Amino acid sequence: MNITFLLNGESVELKGVSPDATLLNWLRDTQNLNGTKEGCNEGDCGACSVMVTDERGARALNACILLLPQLHGKAIRTVEGLAPDGKTLHPAQEALITHHGSQCGFCTPGIAVSMAVAHLNDDQNHDDALAGNLCRCTGYAPIIRAAQSIETTPKPGYPETSPGFLFPKTSSGVPEGRGADSPPLTHAADSPPLADPADSLASVPQTPSDVYAPETSDDLADLYAKIPEATLVAGATDVGLWVTKQHRPITPAIFLNRCRDLQDITETATTLHIGAGVTMDRVHRLMDTHHPSYAEMIRRYGSTQVRNAATIGGNIANGSPIGDNPPALIALGATLHLRFRDTRREMPIEDFYIEYGKQDRYPGEFVEAISLPKQPDTLRVYKLSKRFDQDISAVCGAFNLTIEDGKVTNARIAFGGMAGTPKRATHVEDTLLDRPWSEDIIAAAWDAWHQDFTPMSDMRASADYRLSTARNMLSRYLLDSLGAATNVLEVRP
Repeated sequence: MNITFLLNGESVELKGVSPDATLLNWLRDTQNLNGTKEGCNEGDCGACSVMVTDERGARALNACILLLPQLHGKAIRTVEGLAPDGKTLHPAQEALITHHGSQCGFCTPGIAVSMAVAHLNDDQNHDDALAGNLCRCTGYAPIIRAAQSIETTPKPGYPETSPGFLFPKTSSGVPEGRGADSPPLTHAADSPPLADPADSLASVPQTPSDVYAPETSDDLADLYAKIPEATLVAGATDVGLWVTKQHRPITPAIFLNRCRDLQDITETATTLHIGAGVTMDRVHRLMDTHHPSYAEMIRRYGSTQVRNAATIGGNIANGSPIGDNPPALIALGATLHLRFRDTRREMPIEDFYIEYGKQDRYPGEFVEAISLPKQPDTLRVYKLSKRFDQDISAVCGAFNLTIEDGKVTNARIAFGGMAGTPKRATHVEDTLLDRPWSEDIIAAAWDAWHQDFTPMSDMRASADYRLSTARNMLSRYLLDSLGAATNVLEVRP
């Protein structure tokens, strides 16, 4: 694959890029830009943070799980390029020195980059902006003081942030080695039943270097139907770990970041329609308006760098039993939209998850969008984890109940971490329906929890603990709905 991007203001064109080449390794191994550090190599510590700018603006991303094909047409700035003149220091760098925000210094370049992006975007929520940057020796007080000290400091003038600036583009989006006259691609023998049986494609050998970047969802639908064994790469916050931790081959690979039509959010009077390519930072802002409890869960489950890259479609399609999005979406009555070529189908999202590691998705079929009905905000999402920020849930519960005239008239309850898939608590719901909303109803539902869930014990929690805390979450929802103080982070006299 041929790609073009800006690196610290200079144009770079790379040919024959491997799909599993990470930006971190390329910066350190070929460019001698060693300020970008390798820490965890899985997107958790932030030592590798870089600034990535495109038509959406500037974002902080983790270079360790950012694959080079994702960078086409973007502008990258490392810690060495934070000062546009290349000679002075960025205000964030100066502030870290002045306020003694560094000791060993290993994490400092990534912190400086995150601070610089927040400064550029007028983001003064420093705790959130720096939650993805771990510092083990300095402590965060001097770092936060440094960030606060530059809130009103003039912003550096990066060319790529100027209005009307055109990002670099190659003359063709066709991957190297595959032009208009190339033979057709391989089609899997086990095509989904919704395909036309008469539609056959010639089979040609695949090479390990096959990498594709369709420009539209129509192109993606045609391509993925022909090579359903391909790895779909959206934000790479999960696939990136396949590369860095599991050393798994991901070829052939289809990169989705150029499919702009998968990145739309459409809001009508009755529905929210979210494209599969919408990143979680945008879902966070959307839900902050409609369902703040869901938005707070999104804020916790990934750092700024991860939310800036991860997509809602990738999270859903991944099918993790401890994924935090599906329980909330199930509780909201969301509909999943799937596509194979020009054939589309939809289903309640809870029906997508069949069993551990298995979803209702045919070869060559992909998640196109998720939609949910607009509704009064009665949703509460409770996430239980060992570490408050950026940790995998032991239990994540989502509750959406309608109370009318003191009775439960509708109930949707779903959990992650309680079964092999995200799962709806149907027996608990049935116990609650048409009964007075009180503490008695919590006791009445006691046995129903055993009918819905048989959780496992692992390093995060025991089975008994999971079941007990799930029951307690329903009690918390009751107290919350009655106006009691339930936020464990608030201290009141």
